[in-house]
Amino acid sequence: MGMTSEDSRGRKAGRARCLWETRVSDLKQLPLDGLHRELGGKMVPFAGYDMPVQYPMGVKEEHLWTREKAGLFDVSHMGQAVLSVEGGSHEDVAALIEEIVPGEIRKLGHGRIRYTLLMADDGGVLDDLMITRLPKEVGHAGDLVLVVNAACKDADYAYIEKQLGGRATLSVKDRCLLALQGPKAHEVIAELDPEASTMPFMSARVTQLAGANVMLSRCGYTGEDGYEISVANKDADALARKLLAHDDVAPIGLGARDSLRLEAGLCLYGHDMTPETSPVGANLTFALGKRRREEGGFAGAERVLRELNNGCGEIRVGIKPSGRAPAREGTEVKLEDGTTIGRVTSGGFGPTVGGPVAMGYVQRQHAEEGGTVHLDIRGKLHPAEIVRLPFIEPRYYRGPSK
Repeated sequence: MGMTSEDSRGRKAGRARCLWETRVSDLKQLPLDGLHRELGGKMVPFAGYDMPVQYPMGVKEEHLWTREKAGLFDVSHMGQAVLSVEGGSHEDVAALIEEIVPGEIRKLGHGRIRYTLLMADDGGVLDDLMITRLPKEVGHAGDLVLVVNAACKDADYAYIEKQLGGRATLSVKDRCLLALQGPKAHEVIAELDPEASTMPFMSARVTQLAGANVMLSRCGYTGEDGYEISVANKDADALARKLLAHDDVAPIGLGARDSLRLEAGLCLYGHDMTPETSPVGANLTFALGKRRREEGGFAGAERVLRELNNGCGEIRVGIKPSGRAPAREGTEVKLEDGTTIGRVTSGGFGPTVGGPVAMGYVQRQHAEEGGTVHLDIRGKLHPAEIVRLPFIEPRYYRGPSK
């Protein structure tokens, strides 16, 4: 079931290519492409799709709108699939997927979601993904729903099927995925489904919104409260228009999605995580289940458990530039004497923070919070501070306060 070193090298090269090597003529269109253009969306190539990067409001205002009200994102480029075992239980399916992810999936309850990582045999991260155990009322409740990143979803599917060797069935779903994010999101959704407002973070239910059957998940990638809505393509346009008709909802593009997730300290695969990155180096150890840390038994466990015990060479950290100059991806992180100790993997202006923010990797001995580093921006060293992630306080709904 393992990969040879040649397989691994080829897979890594393929993943690097899939992020960038898409010709405009090869771009896929979202099911809601017409709506995005009607709304004035500026379309750009991303992960093989023609995607709206912004609308007439502009990236900064879209970002702030999402932090204050509710932003609607079309993330239908993401991969959605169901993993099942013929006649098998949840434990059967979970045991299989646990061979290639380090999360605790066997204990995942009905209608609950877990963030985890797709692992290579050498301990590198091939993707990050969400796994949902279907609610009891839906089909075979032992099945698992996987949502993977768009750029490498085909590679993910091929890898999962190869590793599981026919012991499970992976059914890819062609459905729209909408994300409604922001502090007003629960009020907007509650007008269509009153029970949705009591759903805790990282839970899912099957319901109807504006007459459409949907899988509604309380999660997102902005640091805000919100929902993701999996809906049949034929029903997506009407549902999106219904949501956008609300005074507190505006369409939001990729530009603001990127700045929102950066302020929230969330990784972008292919940038802040790559096949060379381990969960320990990426500072994602929260995604490693307690039992998995003790037992191992997942692809790459030898490296991951070794780094958990002994540390690794570089760690992902938050970086706060002292001035106004943004540090973009690829900016070298240095000591005052010019010694390079790391690099920026995501960086830009944080509208909520009111200044530049960045994430990147630095040598472990220089990763302590409060430490001073320098950013090489156009040949000039700019001071910056190593800070705790995220840059903003997340506002996920954990349930009623006690």
